[in-house]
Amino acid sequence: MKAVAHTFADIELPRPAPAGRDLLVKVEAVSVNPVDFKQRIASPPAPLRVLGWDAAGIVEAVGSEVSLFKPGDAVFYAGDVTRPGCDSEYHLVDERIVGRKPKSLDLAQAAAVPLTAITAWEGLFDRLKVKAGGMILVIGGAGGVGSIAIQLARIAGLTVVATASRPESVAWVKEMGAEHVVSHREPLRAQMEAIGRKEVEYIACFNDLDQHWPAIGELIAPQGGIVAIVANRNPLSMDAVRAKSATLAWELMFTRPRFKTPDMIEQHRLLGQVADWLDSGKLRGTLREKLSPINGENLRKAHERVQSGTMIGKLVLAGWS
Repeated sequence: MKAVAHTFADIELPRPAPAGRDLLVKVEAVSVNPVDFKQRIASPPAPLRVLGWDAAGIVEAVGSEVSLFKPGDAVFYAGDVTRPGCDSEYHLVDERIVGRKPKSLDLAQAAAVPLTAITAWEGLFDRLKVKAGGMILVIGGAGGVGSIAIQLARIAGLTVVATASRPESVAWVKEMGAEHVVSHREPLRAQMEAIGRKEVEYIACFNDLDQHWPAIGELIAPQGGIVAIVANRNPLSMDAVRAKSATLAWELMFTRPRFKTPDMIEQHRLLGQVADWLDSGKLRGTLREKLSPINGENLRKAHERVQSGTMIGKLVLAGWS
């Protein structure tokens, strides 16, 4: 089968066979996320490694213990960072972290959703346990995770303030449902006061945590909640957050599959709800750019595009040459 290595080399690999709860998926579209280039940078030149953790495709075969899907089903999923990625024609993935593809989206549109939807869902509902009526500040609102988080926060009954710094990203976060927009390139406290709020109940940081940590300490309400997805590079002063008895939670959507947690199937369930909301129009897809076919040259372009830090929404590669 065709595959693309982390070095962007086009390679041939044996087609894997499913066992246990694994699905063998014929991959039709993949999306690129920051985790891809971070794993690429961290990997030595050899042995060759297949990356990719956002896919949509058709179930080709199933393992002996599979009960949720059958051959021919259209699915979407993010996968497991401890296993080979989905930048290959055929891919093995545990059914407990797979959802049925939304009927209203084509395969390319569907591939843009899973990793960001799981991250945003777990960040808001599992980590912050948000409650209706509060306000959330979404730092990094125009990116893939932010684009979904804004929408989920609105569904949850929150007032959303999102950060964006360029005219096109400001327009995008407003399309996603942000009621207020502030620039993460300017002091946040003054901008929040300008919209009538000195503090917010929730902050979701989907951007550089070190850069925004002082403002987060200023803006989080007493007993509020903070969720972050990007690791800090330097020690963080906890004084302001500790004084407010605020909670800091980390969200990494690979935790459940990586550690085979007893509630691993929650990713299957939440993807099912996300699919329902996409089909009903409560959520909208976030695909903005598409390349074809899936090969080393286009994956290199996609990695460079995502690594630039200027992405709005998601970038997808579709089809094999």
